[in-house]
Order: sequence, then C-alpha cells, then structure tokens
Amino acid sequence: MSAAGHDGAGTHEGVRAVVTGGASGIGAAIVAALRERGATVAVLDLRPGDDGLSFACDVADDDSVRTAVQAAVDALGGLDVVVNNAGIGAQGTVEDNPDDEWRRVHEVNVLGTVRVTRAALPHLRASGNASIVNTCSIAATAGLPQRALYSATKGAIAALTRAMAADHLREGIRVNAVNPGTADTPWVGRLLASAPDPAAERAALEARQPHGRLVAAEEVAEAVAYLTSPAARSTTGVDLAVDGGMQALRLRPA
Repeated sequence: MSAAGHDGAGTHEGVRAVVTGGASGIGAAIVAALRERGATVAVLDLRPGDDGLSFACDVADDDSVRTAVQAAVDALGGLDVVVNNAGIGAQGTVEDNPDDEWRRVHEVNVLGTVRVTRAALPHLRASGNASIVNTCSIAATAGLPQRALYSATKGAIAALTRAMAADHLREGIRVNAVNPGTADTPWVGRLLASAPDPAAERAALEARQPHGRLVAAEEVAEAVAYLTSPAARSTTGVDLAVDGGMQALRLRPA
C-alpha cells in the first residue's frame, strides 16, 4: 500500500525505468513507488547501491552519463521511463554565489537533465509507453527568499520541460515535471541543522505551506507514479505541484 493509501500494484508492469539521484531522498521514494507498481527500475547515482540495478553516474559528466544510461538499458532490456531527479541546492541572493557555484549548480540541475535525456532518447523512441519526468520545484513558480541560483535552475527546468514535450510528442514521448514544495529531504535536513534555531526554522518552513507541514518524499513519488503511468497518456507538458497549496492557494490567516 502506498503512502497515499492507494494500492497501485500492477500499473507499471513491464515498465523499465531509470531514476537519477535515486539512492536517497525523493529519488529513493520514486524508485520504491515505481517498483511497488511493478516497474523494473535502475538507479543512477553518484553513490549507487549494490542491488545489481544501481549504476555510478555523475550527471555533470557526459561520458559518465552515457556509460551509465547504456549499462542501465542493457540491464533492463530497454527503456520506457526516465526520471531526471538528480540535483543540488544553493542558498543566497543574486549577489551571494560566486560564478563557479552558478556554473556548478547549472551543470548538475540543468545540463544534467539535458545529458541524461539526450543519452536516453534513442532508447525511449523504441518504447511504446515512453515518458520523462523532471523534478522541478516550487522555486520555479514562486519567488522564495535566499534561493536566487536554485530558482534560476528550476525555472530553466520548467521551461525545458515544456520545450521537450513539444519536441518529442509526435515521437510518442511524454514529458512532464513535478514541482515539490519544501520537502522533508536530507538536503532540507542539512539546512535546518545549520540554522541558528533549527526548530524555529522548521516551523517557519512548515507555516509557509498552506497545509502546515513539509511535503513528504513519498507524496512527490506518488505524483511521479501517476505521470509515468500508462494511464496518463494524455498528460504531457505539465508541471504537477505537490506543495500543500503553496503556489495556488491564498488562505486567510488562521
């Protein structure tokens, strides 16, 4: 039974998927959700596991990406789904991050998505149920303080998702994005740990989302499971918010 209480067993039978950044956080939840539904899932990660379907991959390096994607395809016997989830964060206003950090975060968050997709496309074209899901963010649609660099990369992912959806629709490849709000992930945990008052910082992050808490990684995974499902064949070019209403709702103070 999934975190949302829906038994999705069988919806992804026969689906062969690759998830980048799949060894921890949201990525690991996505891997679990797809496997629960019957998919065979390969993990691409800087620190892969040893389950036979995990492959070392640095999305900032094209040779590493091409080698890992080919190894995953060989192990899976083909490819139907790519989840571009690997990413890194950054804090600060537009004047706080040096050029090298701007380049590094774009290398991973934006070009990493490009590299993995580029390597996967020839295999996806051979699938009868091809789809790509990019992990985007509330930062692409709402102005968040101290997130200039991160927001710039996620805004690029939102635009890239729509462009890719237009380019590849007639090839039978759907492309969508999932936009998590502030999620309860290891990266957010590290941010909280470094705050002067971690408890107060957590309370502030929870309060700015209308449903009053952090988003669970499993909730994001449920959205990805829907977007990659064969039942979602008419859904493409969308960014699905999983943010407790943060982008769309304007509640009166309690």
